[in-house]
Amino acid sequence: MEKALEQLPVNLVKIVLFGPESTGKTTMSELLAKHYNTVWVPEYAREYLQEKWNNERKTCEDDDLIPIAKGQIALENKLALKADKILICDTDLLETKVYSEEYYGGFVHPNLDKYALKNQYDLYLLTNIDTPWEADDLRDRPDQRREMYDAFENALISYNRPYVKLNGDIKNRMSVAIKAIDAILKNRNDLDSYSSQL
Repeated sequence: MEKALEQLPVNLVKIVLFGPESTGKTTMSELLAKHYNTVWVPEYAREYLQEKWNNERKTCEDDDLIPIAKGQIALENKLALKADKILICDTDLLETKVYSEEYYGGFVHPNLDKYALKNQYDLYLLTNIDTPWEADDLRDRPDQRREMYDAFENALISYNRPYVKLNGDIKNRMSVAIKAIDAILKNRNDLDSYSSQL
């Protein structure tokens, strides 16, 4: 079961869109993938939970989190094989861990906890709550956006994850994101060039 939560070893720059619901993560994932001519990993939880809602009229429960985590990593590993130099991820297991803590009184399944911290990404793009709330079948905390944002940022700080904040309109968010990602790509290319000369 643990292996199902483990990333494939791939030589890609991995970027995660990270933050509360309805803050533009999917829009940014699509735009960044298009900009870098690569693929992006959708949020598996949305498909899984929408199907659950349609079939059972139930929202997320704590025993859904491991199937969601497995589905997310399976999708990431599959799409990583199709990516070109960079992989854009609409979410990761650290996001699932934060939701678990916030919704289930601090509870996190031990395997989710382990791989949320073990799996590695080059940069997190923390999406601010300065976007309009868009209701749907799954979103449920319009009045707690600030508390959720703080929980996500605190997780990045606590686990020493590299991140930049995305604020404002799409143009501003894209400018900040591209600048940060380009710096990582340049550093990676510089290291590769140096290594090839040794």
